Amino acid sequence: MQKVMLRVSYDGTEYSGWQLQPNATTVEGVLNAAVSDLTGEDIQVIGASRTDAGVHSLGNVCIFDTESPIPAEKISYALNTRLPENVRVIESRAVAADFHPRHVDSVKTYEYKIWNDTFPNPILGRFSHFSYRNIDVEKMREAAKALVGEHDFGAFVSSGSQAETTVRTIYSVDILVDKMPEYAAPGGEENYGRMIRIRVSGSGFLYNMVRIIAGTLLEIGTGLREVESVSKALETCDRSDAGPTAPACGLTMIGIKYMD
Repeated sequence: MQKVMLRVSYDGTEYSGWQLQPNATTVEGVLNAAVSDLTGEDIQVIGASRTDAGVHSLGNVCIFDTESPIPAEKISYALNTRLPENVRVIESRAVAADFHPRHVDSVKTYEYKIWNDTFPNPILGRFSHFSYRNIDVEKMREAAKALVGEHDFGAFVSSGSQAETTVRTIYSVDILVDKMPEYAAPGGEENYGRMIRIRVSGSGFLYNMVRIIAGTLLEIGTGLREVESVSKALETCDRSDAGPTAPACGLTMIGIKYMD
């Protein structure tokens, strides 16, 4: 028996999230089918993060036990011939028998992308949220400072969460800006489009937490909300004191780093 860990990249647009659901196509479901077909066993993978419908990933993690003699590092190659094109195993390797991806200290990183231009872009729209409004990135950066550290994020979780506690630790929130003139509408340098990336790293996240953080910071950047509103939301833990839940298409799980 060997325990195998997979790092999985996927375009979540066509999926009803990670977690197995009846009468719905999910990332976990297609992985279970592929691994079971490969090994000849009834395999149910265990995932590290249950991303929502429409959310993408560059490196989600899951594990499974198997009696297959295939070397763990070769399993990725075999699985990718059995998976749809929008799901790829980018790494497979053996891990300790007691390893569990949700019970080990880790740093999870997510990134929310906002395409800021005069018009939407059909190429970029699959993986970003569009905003035509003028966005003050410096205000977003100032507001984001309050999120770093251990806080009760009760204002930044959607109803339906089953978490035992809403206390989480955020290690960093970076607001990055990429000028992308090759995708901009014509008219000169002043019309360059830009991709604004909200990159958040933490020990773990609540249901829709990163999307609510993104929605809150975007409202601050567009002048619909004050910088101080983030601190107020952290103090009150009242969902109504935070911003809207940003659309799923802009969110990508970047990866998970496990602590030694």
